[in-house]
Amino acid sequence: MKNNKVKLALIPMILGAASQTALAQETAQADESSVEKISIIGSRVAGRSADDLPVPVDILSAEALANTGQTEVGRMLQAIAPSFNFSSSAISDGTDALRPATLRGLGPDQTLVLVNGKRRHQASLIHINTSVGRGTAGTDMNAIPASSIKRIEVLRDGAAAQYGSDAIAGVINIVLNDASEGGKAAISYGEYSEGDGETTNVDISKGFALGDNGYLNTTLNFRDRGYTNRAGLHGSCQFTGCTDLGDGSMLLGDPREATATRNTFRIGDADSNQFGLTVNTGYDLAGGELYGFITYSKRENESAAFFRHNANTDGNAPLLDGDATVPMGFLPKINSDIKDISYNFGYQTDFDNGATLDLSYTYGQNNIDYTTSDSINSSFANALQYNADGSYADITPDEIRNSVPKEAFAYGLELALSTINIDYTQDFDLFSLAMGAEIRTDTYKITPGDEYSYRDYDTVLGQSLFATDTGAGIQGFGGIGAISAVDETRNVISFYADAEMEVTEDLIVSGAVRYDDYDGFGDSSNFKLAANWSLTEDVAIRGAMSTGFRAPSMQQLYFNNISTQFKTNPDDPTGDQIAVQVGTFRNDSTLAQAIGIPELKEEESTNFSLGTVIRLADSINLTIDWYSIDIDDRIVLSNSLGQGLSSALDSALLAAGAGGGQFFLNGADTETTGIDIIATWNGEMLGGDLDLTFAANFTETDVVNLFTPANSGLGDVSPDKIFSEQDISIIEEWQPQDRISLSGLYRVGDFTVNLAFNRYGEYTVTDGGQQTYGAEILTDLRVNYQMNENISFNIGGNNLFDVYPDKNEIGNSRTGTIVDASGNVIVNSPGVFTYSRRSAPFGFNGAFYYAGVEYKF
Repeated sequence: MKNNKVKLALIPMILGAASQTALAQETAQADESSVEKISIIGSRVAGRSADDLPVPVDILSAEALANTGQTEVGRMLQAIAPSFNFSSSAISDGTDALRPATLRGLGPDQTLVLVNGKRRHQASLIHINTSVGRGTAGTDMNAIPASSIKRIEVLRDGAAAQYGSDAIAGVINIVLNDASEGGKAAISYGEYSEGDGETTNVDISKGFALGDNGYLNTTLNFRDRGYTNRAGLHGSCQFTGCTDLGDGSMLLGDPREATATRNTFRIGDADSNQFGLTVNTGYDLAGGELYGFITYSKRENESAAFFRHNANTDGNAPLLDGDATVPMGFLPKINSDIKDISYNFGYQTDFDNGATLDLSYTYGQNNIDYTTSDSINSSFANALQYNADGSYADITPDEIRNSVPKEAFAYGLELALSTINIDYTQDFDLFSLAMGAEIRTDTYKITPGDEYSYRDYDTVLGQSLFATDTGAGIQGFGGIGAISAVDETRNVISFYADAEMEVTEDLIVSGAVRYDDYDGFGDSSNFKLAANWSLTEDVAIRGAMSTGFRAPSMQQLYFNNISTQFKTNPDDPTGDQIAVQVGTFRNDSTLAQAIGIPELKEEESTNFSLGTVIRLADSINLTIDWYSIDIDDRIVLSNSLGQGLSSALDSALLAAGAGGGQFFLNGADTETTGIDIIATWNGEMLGGDLDLTFAANFTETDVVNLFTPANSGLGDVSPDKIFSEQDISIIEEWQPQDRISLSGLYRVGDFTVNLAFNRYGEYTVTDGGQQTYGAEILTDLRVNYQMNENISFNIGGNNLFDVYPDKNEIGNSRTGTIVDASGNVIVNSPGVFTYSRRSAPFGFNGAFYYAGVEYKF
């Protein structure tokens, strides 16, 4: 029963040989794993060896994931799959809570994620701030508890001809637990060497037999993680009255400057707690199998924005007594409530002629509700001081301070995906055939926030109503008004076919074609050809060529708002960050239409790969794979376009109340090339069993062409005005161009020791200036002791030796030296961003130490 379910866990695709990254860690279940490898990610021809397949796949077991010592799926994948990146950033709004996950250095939306072979919905968030993945929307990799996962398969090759949109870089398939008996309860606790980021993780899972014909496996997870903070000191003046001494220092004016806290920012991981539930089930019925799964998670996060100090006259409105609304300043908090649910049910049956038919329905939905707290709407406080005619109101500053709301619901996002699949397979004498169809509906909604979260109370159509004028919307994370509400749907219908033929005993050839028809931009047809040729019993070469596409996401089509983004001030020699009101306008908006912004069309890709599988003796496997991915018409988010580029844009921005506008455009062609190397060895050593795995990825992406939309108000504008140097840098340089890891798993007696070295290569960030951050090696160690058949203990450390990225030298903020009248230094700080807040491949939290216990029953 389970083998039938496994055979149909993925809709037909041409996948590749396992990289062995985690296979060496599955020796206790070698026979079972071998069967499942062939059924899931290999040929649909029974008995086909994994080494016969044409492109590479990492098979990451539950044990391999647990041995990383991480509690988040994204971090687990990053630790053991070098082609996968899970970059950290800070003060980047929703991206703080939902990090971008990438494969082979491409965008988060260019990797397709599946659960039990069924298309997984994306997160409703789109990354519009300056971070890895800017302008893209990916999948929430942490929504599914790691303890509910049987294994993760990472296909490192283009697969759009099998699956349709998104599978340009590859496919990640999460396979859920399907055991019909046994269970476990586990708890772990850890914290960083700085004493923060305290993390408690609790897992309970259990398998149940449904009579003699079925199973039901369920997992509960609770994870509570405290925030981390690696902010530097606030070095600039927080109050008015400072005097420039001309020697690089400031003389304080307001006496409160001397005693004001300098730890004003919170820069690091968000505070987060998550509850997760998964259920996976199957039951033999009427000559087939009825199957399905449910995943649910609820995650609450709190991150911080930029601190608004007393002297910030735009964000912390000065009142008639000369003091700010919040005299000592405030640090706005961004509270994101993320709910994620999906469910699937289907029926698969086998026929007497060897054919199979699978009919299934899958639904997924991701909701994010944002609430901004510990903040104010500065324009509201300012407006309270005046009557409608502009005269002063009869209200005291302290009454205003006590009456200004400190919290507001900003807005809500929702993305849903419903899919019907029908898949048919059959083995013939000369070849195997698979074909099927898919009907999909995408839904995207934006729910407006409270009026207080977005309204400009002291300005109308760009004109100030009163003698003073301050910033609109609640500070830190402004809301979205009713005019920007969204409720859109899109329908997609797809057909595919693939076939595989064993031309000779040593040569296997396969091919696939797919047709997708989308509401909006139209249709796309794609193909894939692949082959594996065994030169000898121990050496094979493999290769594939394919075309692919990625449809514009619903978020790229319909997201719109006006937000505060902090950008480097080009007129400030210190490189300090300034607040800019930037509107993100959908391409069918009045503003976009006024300047002729065209509708988005699909990205198109061409993929080539060539590799080899080499067996050196019985205990060594080596795979080397080269790849090339060319993407045309890549969808990118423009730079913030302000006044002076176009008269039509100038007037439209004024009417929208935005200082700048950014748009999603088909504006870049890119080329990505790289090499993956995987080597494994297993054998006996010092009375125990040792498994070694070496894995490396080298990737380079170049923007080879930039262009502006022809026949539009931007058609005559130079592309470097539309897409800044920073926009190009994000695509080309913000992720490590190489990742190398060496890990060893040693079993002796009741002890299991996992030691891993992960090297993160150089990466370069452009943020006002440009800085290259050096390569670093992180060391992870986990020791597990099996006390008896049921109870085990583990202890370990990630980044054991407390390695940090290079100190940040660009794009800093709140820099400066302040002295008192006697020349005593109050503060001397290079800025609050000790480490780059834009991109940090392994974060900047330092060493994390943990311990845990597990009870199996």
